[in-house]
Amino acid sequence: MENLIVIKIGGNSIETLTTSFFSQIRQWMLAKKHILIIHGGGSKISELSDKLKIPVKKIDGMRVTDTATLELTRMVLLGQTQPQLLMKLTKAEIPAIGLNAADESILNGSFLNKKKYGLVGKIDKVDDTLLSEVLDKHIAVLAPMVLTDEQQWLNVNADTAASKIAGLLKAEKLYLMTDVPGVLHEGEIVRSLSPSTAAKLQEQKIITMGMQPKIKAAFSALNLGVPSVQITNQLTTLGTTIIQEGANENAVYF
Repeated sequence: MENLIVIKIGGNSIETLTTSFFSQIRQWMLAKKHILIIHGGGSKISELSDKLKIPVKKIDGMRVTDTATLELTRMVLLGQTQPQLLMKLTKAEIPAIGLNAADESILNGSFLNKKKYGLVGKIDKVDDTLLSEVLDKHIAVLAPMVLTDEQQWLNVNADTAASKIAGLLKAEKLYLMTDVPGVLHEGEIVRSLSPSTAAKLQEQKIITMGMQPKIKAAFSALNLGVPSVQITNQLTTLGTTIIQEGANENAVYF
């Protein structure tokens, strides 16, 4: 898909979006860019799980999902975080439409590792027919859940979903937005991150458990052919640029 920019926004980030975020979206739309937003909701899911006394378990930063957690996840993503983001976009006078896997089977997937993670999936196919229609005139806001061939809903990590969708649709840019300005080392932003540097920082426990799936997703997008991948908290400021091994880590990337 030409001129596509994919943005992943976490549940916490939705609540703190600034005017610069909406201004950048409007500028891209004027430049005829197609904008697809994948939204998370992890913190709200954990919060509601605690209230309902549903145990929260994570492995490698991934939420282990049983039937109760899956229903709660679907309720939060489709009933809370997606409407919240849509309302903010509408208030900023940005035309947006919310989508999920049940809309013309837009996201098809399969189990990631049922024994290890439970009802957690991976994206196998994106049907871009509906997406193309929506993106011609609107921002698309998509929940990170898939349906299997047997019509089973599965939870998908939002960073992983954004990465795979960006790769499959040949996006020109992927922004993985978080509540920090990028990957941090001793309080400073790591401006560019190669696989070897990431491994070193992870070994030193500088990269936190919560950041690990994001970094893994970022490198996956790069390997799928997405030319520009950023981890940041603002669309208008440079965060951490994900680069291939051997690229100049001292260069400034845009």
